[in-house]
Amino acid sequence: MLSMKGNFEYQIVRSDRRTLSLIVRPGQVLVRAPMTEPEENIIRFVEDHAEWVLKKLAETKSRQETRRQLPSLSQTELRKLHARAISYFPQRVAFFAPVVGVTYGKITCRIYKSKWGSCKADGSLAFNTLLMLAPPDVIDSVVVHELCHRKVMNHSASFYREVLRVCPDYYEKHQWLKDHRDQIMAAGNLAI
Repeated sequence: MLSMKGNFEYQIVRSDRRTLSLIVRPGQVLVRAPMTEPEENIIRFVEDHAEWVLKKLAETKSRQETRRQLPSLSQTELRKLHARAISYFPQRVAFFAPVVGVTYGKITCRIYKSKWGSCKADGSLAFNTLLMLAPPDVIDSVVVHELCHRKVMNHSASFYREVLRVCPDYYEKHQWLKDHRDQIMAAGNLAI
C-alpha cells in the first residue's frame, strides 16, 4: 500500500510484528506495521514522525549527491589498499586481543558499502578495506569494537563499557567515522 504525507510517499508493509517502525532509504519510506494495526494509527504515527522523515530524506539525498561528487579510487589503488589491509588488520587484532582479553578466529578484509567491520560468533572478524583511509587511531577503535563483540555480541551498555575500557575516546573516533563516512565510502565505488 502506498500513501502520501506532506512531501513524501510511504509504503506500508505489514508483518507479524508488535510495533510500528519507520525506515528511510534513499527515495523510499517504509512503515512496518503489525498485521492488525488500524490504518488510522499508522497514519497518525507517520504524521507524528513526518519532520524526522523529511530530515532523513534530505540527509540521504545529500549523501548521495556528495558521493557522486567524490572521486573513486582506481582498481589498482583499491588492490594496493586491500594488500595493506590484509597485512595491517591481523597485526592490530593481535595487539588488542590480549588487552580486551579475548581470542579470535579468521580475519578477512573486503569493501563493504555500509559497515566498518563485523564479528561472528565463531570469532571470525571482517574489516572494511576502506578503513585504511582513516587515521590509525580510528582504525584501532574499530578493531577494539569488533574484539569486544567476542565478550558481548550486542550493542548494550555492557558492550560499550568494554569498548571504553580499552578505548576511552571511542565516541570521538566513532564521530570521526560518521563525519567522513561518505568521503571514505565514495572512494570504494569500484569493487576489488
